[in-house]
Amino acid sequence: MSPVGSRKVAVVGVALSDCGRVDDVTPYALHAQAARRALADAGLDRGLVDGLASAGLGTLAPVEVAAHLGLRPTWVDSTSVGGSTWEVMAGHAADAIAAGHANAVLLAYGSTARADVRAGRRSGTYAFGAGGPLQFDVPYGHTLIAKYAMAARRHMVEYGTTIEQLASVAVQARANAALNPEAMFRTPLTVDEVLSGGMIADPFTKLHCCVRSDGGAAVLLAAEEYARDCRTEPVWVLGTGEHVSHASLSDWEDFTVSPAAVSGRLAFARAGLRPAEMDFAQLYDAFTYMTLVTLEDLGFCAKGEGGPYVAEGGLRVGAGGGLPVNTDGGGLSAQHPGMRGLFLLVEAARQLRGEAGPRQTHRPDGTLPRLGVASGIGGWFCSAGTVVMGVG
Repeated sequence: MSPVGSRKVAVVGVALSDCGRVDDVTPYALHAQAARRALADAGLDRGLVDGLASAGLGTLAPVEVAAHLGLRPTWVDSTSVGGSTWEVMAGHAADAIAAGHANAVLLAYGSTARADVRAGRRSGTYAFGAGGPLQFDVPYGHTLIAKYAMAARRHMVEYGTTIEQLASVAVQARANAALNPEAMFRTPLTVDEVLSGGMIADPFTKLHCCVRSDGGAAVLLAAEEYARDCRTEPVWVLGTGEHVSHASLSDWEDFTVSPAAVSGRLAFARAGLRPAEMDFAQLYDAFTYMTLVTLEDLGFCAKGEGGPYVAEGGLRVGAGGGLPVNTDGGGLSAQHPGMRGLFLLVEAARQLRGEAGPRQTHRPDGTLPRLGVASGIGGWFCSAGTVVMGVG
């Protein structure tokens, strides 16, 4: 959806909680830490927040998180569609604010995915119900990673995409992470190092896959009359789109096309902008192939040309002539506590506000970026949400 109503909507506050290796902290504590920091970033009084969006925690996520944060929202959203949840929620929140159903909406997330594994605790998992559509996948033993690997292999067969091209995505993500003091892994990588790692699911070796971390994030959206009074420059929500395509692999019409092809088309059309006008892209990258295919599906290169496109090296901050992608290092190197889509929105806002420090991107003329896109993928390419953002 895109904002429909008389009021413009802006991102006015963003923040991360402590991330990476965070032991002995609950997910609720990470929610609260990120939320407090986002409110402080905006300079907006907590009493003005009348909307809350949350997912991935407990059975009544927005109810439980609201209680923990001391909020009493009159608008809530608990949409849960995997990694794209937060871009989809941002679209819903923007529509609600634009229509006057809320004034300020907080999106909050926190996960101790890494600490749970180390402590032997059960973390949030996908439920494979006996009667649902996933019953047709379960007998074949498909893991989440295997489903993405199958999609990558199909792209390699159809378009000649090479494993070296996919590996270059991990190398460039690590180069960006080297500029981010909050990233978990910052040591430079080579293509050979990516290829020589242990095999996880053919063709993915370990470094084709995201890190597992703890962490949380929060994003505060507000109506324009609130945004003008905040301490930060408003980052306007210009257009959003969402799409759900399939649940089981047998229902997926084309393994080389993600639902971002639809969510992106909707978001750009509603913003009245073209992919070529974007100054950067923040894309969900649980696996290297996700970056490549999402670049194709959002229109940054033609279908089948993602391999040569990423191999040119233009995803790096400061590469010149390319499109900076996942400027914080992404899920491949920075952090990935689970549903990472909210982190994409945080990084996009920081880039547009010129607050990204050593990893700050610039336009060809040396000025700060004015337009950017964040696009999340959920499940195994089951859902997508895209948000086009801008300043000025």
